[in-house]
Amino acid sequence: MRLQNSTIEGYKKIIRNHVTPYLGAIQLDKLTATRIAAHYRQLETSGRRDKPGYGKPLSANTVSKVHVLLAAMLDAAVDDGLILMNPAKKKRAVNPPSSSQVRAQKPEIITWTGPQLHAFLTWNHDELDDELFPLWRTIAYTGMRRSEALALRWGDLNFITGRLGIRRAADVTTRNKAKTTKTGSARVLDLDTDTLAVLKAYKAKRGAISLNLARADAYVFGNDAGEIRSPNEVSRRWTSRVQRAQAELDELPRVTLKGLRHTHATLLLELGEHPKVVQERLGHSTITTTMNIYSHVTPTMQKAAVDHFAAHLDGAEHISQHMSR
Repeated sequence: MRLQNSTIEGYKKIIRNHVTPYLGAIQLDKLTATRIAAHYRQLETSGRRDKPGYGKPLSANTVSKVHVLLAAMLDAAVDDGLILMNPAKKKRAVNPPSSSQVRAQKPEIITWTGPQLHAFLTWNHDELDDELFPLWRTIAYTGMRRSEALALRWGDLNFITGRLGIRRAADVTTRNKAKTTKTGSARVLDLDTDTLAVLKAYKAKRGAISLNLARADAYVFGNDAGEIRSPNEVSRRWTSRVQRAQAELDELPRVTLKGLRHTHATLLLELGEHPKVVQERLGHSTITTTMNIYSHVTPTMQKAAVDHFAAHLDGAEHISQHMSR
């Protein structure tokens, strides 16, 4: 299986920060399960290597990623005949973070309510007159990933049927390059009438700058040179917009650009939309992934289900009493 460039870069970063400095000098046949366990405990107490948190504990999720990668590397060493067995596979001795520990430390997903989303988009359009408003609006109303939105071409949009096709994503590791989507498959999303109108007006505006920017193969949210915008730069611009909005709008939580995608999914689930529909819109490979990510919505869904159930039975009881008279 070929890995995405972003995945490879992520693995290299883990090796560079969390494997080589600790274990790089140890001979393969001298690396024991006990030594690996000591390494994980060290990472859990002082393993962070980023400037803001240098020397602080690594999360269980990151240590788990280190374990998965190290185990795969040692599996390859076994396959190549360099060692006889994989010490990282001795789970009792190595004691990597459990899935329950990873879930327990998972950061809370912060999303906006419907009124908060509406307030931000209205302010962003009317007060800020933001050139990237169509991008924020499209992500909020489709739930697509940042990279997918940035690689969207005008030819992917059908203004007659009101649908768009997601076929590619921006490559975070290489400037102005597109790649396949995260799951490697395409999907089609329905758009609401107002979002279609926003995009139609935006296409006309882009075409007024240059006809090339409105051609079928042009990137919808590309820069004025027709190139894919830098995903990281777009996220920085989003953060600055939210900070400005917080100064002008009451009780607006700080939501990341990924949180805008989460907001789309959360609102759909809270409105009673079937999780399968949400899975398809987000492009998750399985419905289990969707429900694991949005487990925070489950209590709301349960309350709505109980209310619907009770209302249904109360209605049936009322009809039964009326019929028995």
